[in-house]
Amino acid sequence: MRRGFVYIMASKRNGTLYLGVTSNLGERVTQHREGRGSDFVKRYKVTMLVWYEEWALITDAIQRETSLKRWPRKWKLALIEKMNPDWRDLYGDLF
Repeated sequence: MRRGFVYIMASKRNGTLYLGVTSNLGERVTQHREGRGSDFVKRYKVTMLVWYEEWALITDAIQRETSLKRWPRKWKLALIEKMNPDWRDLYGDLF
C-alpha cells in the first residue's frame, strides 16, 4: 500500500480553503498551481500550500481528509496556524 498526504491549499491568509488527499503531494500541488488540479482551485485561485500531513497508508489519509472536511472552518484555520503561523506557501519546502 502507498503512503498518502492530506493537504490544505489557500487563496491567501484566511482566504478560500481547499482540502484534498493525494499519494504524490508535489505533483498534485503543481497541478493546482498550474490550474490543472480542479475547477474549484482554478476558479478561486487557491494556489498556496499552507498545511499538510503525511500518512503511511493512503487509506488512513483518506479517512483523515473525510474527518477534516466535517470540521468547522475555525478549526481548520487553527490547524493551519499551528503548523504554519505565518501562512507561508510550503510548496518550496517540498523540493
